[in-house]
Amino acid sequence: MPPFFSSSYSSSLSLLRFRPSPPLAAAGILARRLSATASSAPRKPPPDKNLLKAKDSVKDRHHILSPSLTAGAAADEGRRGGGLLPNQAIGLVAASQANFMRVIVESAGGHPENPSLFGADQRIGTDLLCVVRALLKKIKRRVLVGDKVIVGSVDWVDRRGMIEDVFERKSEVVDPPVANVDHLLVLFSMDRPKPEPFTLTRFLVEAESTGIPLTLALNKAELVDEETLSSWKEKLHSWGYQPLFCSVDQKSGLTALEDILKGQTSVIVGPSGVGKSSLINSLRGSHSISDEDEINNLLEQNSKWFGEQRVGSVSKRSGKGKHTTRHVSLLPLSDGGFLADTPGFNQPSLMKVTKRTLAETFPEIRQMLKASEPLKCTFNDCLHLGEPGCVVKADWERYPYYLQFLDEIKIREEFQLRTLGTKREGDVRYKMGGMGVKQAEPRLELKKHRRVSRKRLNQSLLNDLDDLDDFEEDYWSDVEEHAR
Repeated sequence: MPPFFSSSYSSSLSLLRFRPSPPLAAAGILARRLSATASSAPRKPPPDKNLLKAKDSVKDRHHILSPSLTAGAAADEGRRGGGLLPNQAIGLVAASQANFMRVIVESAGGHPENPSLFGADQRIGTDLLCVVRALLKKIKRRVLVGDKVIVGSVDWVDRRGMIEDVFERKSEVVDPPVANVDHLLVLFSMDRPKPEPFTLTRFLVEAESTGIPLTLALNKAELVDEETLSSWKEKLHSWGYQPLFCSVDQKSGLTALEDILKGQTSVIVGPSGVGKSSLINSLRGSHSISDEDEINNLLEQNSKWFGEQRVGSVSKRSGKGKHTTRHVSLLPLSDGGFLADTPGFNQPSLMKVTKRTLAETFPEIRQMLKASEPLKCTFNDCLHLGEPGCVVKADWERYPYYLQFLDEIKIREEFQLRTLGTKREGDVRYKMGGMGVKQAEPRLELKKHRRVSRKRLNQSLLNDLDDLDDFEEDYWSDVEEHAR
């Protein structure tokens, strides 16, 4: 057999019927085609030596921390010193700005037998400036403020590191983006700016859609009279809420808020200018910042974690607040717990609310459905628009807002259906790794990185051989014509 026939194609060549040996030109063409086909077939590259060494080291240190552990167990493991390497740490993402994350260390790696050898105990509470690992960005695993993360490649001198993985979240708020939230504080003001029922309803619907317990507080109570306060209190009671009136300037109502927020991770949401940053400064026992040089000095001393929040003024022309807080930051409270200050925004997106779940965000509808038990709406997909057998009436104050939100959500869902369709594969797929650990990896584009099957490879080879037969027949026919 000629040398250009490889053993991998012997089964395909056995299908050829006996023919006279082709001329040298035809044999050369066949050799080039076979070599090109063989070279086009992708081969599995040999494993990298560095990867093999890393694999062996991981086997030796089988007790290295796994992302499948819960955050509490991981922290306990890290404090014992047996779960983290000296250049690793577990921490809480306290602030996010641009491409950098500020992580507060909760447990640091040390020597397995002597954790104090590397000063692990002294590193707890250290503030690290971190970037996110490129792989997390590739698989679109977003890191949010409030996440428990594993930090690697830590430079303890310059206090820098890289976020390598994120622990599983127990809750998440989309707008503003904060993870592991225990409580929501919806804050409005009685004046400067005045509360608008439609805007307040929109914030409450967005907060109710998260399923996280919430508290409604109204600041600047000293700017209005008792009649206005009682009117709003009665209105909010009819909506199904127990409002808490407070005043940062007069230090009234803050004790009740401290009791509610104690020991929890809470997020303050509300429009600009209602006094979110001032309330945080009062709850943390600090004062507002007005001087720009003082702000810069505090930023150099980690003011996002230990300092005060900057306070802005209300616009005299529009009566609305100015955007003072521009980034989400998580701040510790003196009595335990954390408080997230978020940028003010006037219109929540309602992106997680659907036309099926909108009714669940209104306490009035929940009360009417509970009062009518055991009777229920005739249709399971009832939208409470006056359908036959609907138990929800239209004689309540916020029913027009419900209809307006429902129309907005319908338009958004129809647009998403036209542009995205009903079935859409995610960009990330999950597979089970070693010891039952679920691992995420990017989903590859269809047929882009897939190896050619042997069936298709053999079929292409047979097609090339058929073309060679046709070439051979034409060649002999030309030889016979010239011979004549």
